[in-house]
Amino acid sequence: MDKPVCLIDMASDGKLCVQGSALQVLEQIQQPVVVVAVVGLYRTGKSYLMNRLAGKQTGFALGSTIESKTKGIWMWCVPHPTKAKTTLVLLDTEGLGDVDKGDSKHDTRIFSLAVLLSSTLVLNSRGTIDNRAIEELQYVTELTEYIKIKSPDEAVDDAEFVKFFPSFIWAVRDFTLQLNIDGKDATEDEYLEFALKLKLGNSSQVNNYNLPRECIRKYFPSRKCFTFPFPTNPDNVSYLETLDPAEISKRFLEVTGRFCQFIFDQSQVKNLKDGHTVTGRVLGHLVKTYVDTIASGAVPCLENAVISMALIENEAAFQEGLEVYQSGMEKLKKSFPLELNEITSEHQCFSLMATQTFMKRSFRDSDGKKLE
Repeated sequence: MDKPVCLIDMASDGKLCVQGSALQVLEQIQQPVVVVAVVGLYRTGKSYLMNRLAGKQTGFALGSTIESKTKGIWMWCVPHPTKAKTTLVLLDTEGLGDVDKGDSKHDTRIFSLAVLLSSTLVLNSRGTIDNRAIEELQYVTELTEYIKIKSPDEAVDDAEFVKFFPSFIWAVRDFTLQLNIDGKDATEDEYLEFALKLKLGNSSQVNNYNLPRECIRKYFPSRKCFTFPFPTNPDNVSYLETLDPAEISKRFLEVTGRFCQFIFDQSQVKNLKDGHTVTGRVLGHLVKTYVDTIASGAVPCLENAVISMALIENEAAFQEGLEVYQSGMEKLKKSFPLELNEITSEHQCFSLMATQTFMKRSFRDSDGKKLE
């Protein structure tokens, strides 16, 4: 892909919908995928970081006005720069908190989809990780209302959610403070953990303070922080993608380089709970299932999505295996007449090839229904 495409958009009726052209792109990707999604308030420069991850100066739209530029979720698939035979899927999400949207639930749905689809979630914010910044993450406290692990009738421990959730990176832009805690130098990660520290007490004020911090700590045990200084003169920030590198702060470029390298080295291939590797094709199934579920007014259920995907994958695997067998037997017919033992031998050979073809693509056919 030489440029991003819209993956999830909003239909005229206000419901989320998947773009068929984007699903066709994913359908062609047979490789495992590392999925990196970025979320954050609108107009905080999320798209710039995603363009850098793609190895490009431009791509995802960077707006130069107060209007939120990205709508829905946009996708860019590029060869992974350090993992062979792997595709890096970048998801740039609509900015949260845009007053023009009107629907307060829309942001939580976008945030939830980013969590569901990614193997690494990047939260992009500006300034500092203060109480206001954390309070603006109310979406984290609502995740269990917008995502279900199993059917609604089954109780699920919070620890179950962690198995499905991505690793978490907090990218703090325009950071001007000294990394210093209690008079001692601190790392970026120590700064994040200090900001997520809980208060003692049981008052409603303390509980409200602790709730978003508890959710971040609980749902995202794998956490990392990067603090970016101002990239350039304030007058030039809106045109960051067109600036010459000499006009951009060396410190900003250094942090950007570390951020990208960390994601390239540490972000994992997306897997399902039972360890099944997600390819581009499988990711497309998941996107379609989750978005259709949300559009219907229901809550996405991870277990149901996997079952639905397995049915589609196993039917396709069955057809591929059947084609291998039928093709082989059709070629064999040209050699007729043959002895019965020769036909039996060839039949067994093509049956084995068909089974191997099926097994290569099949998923969760533990009861062997499709092999019967």
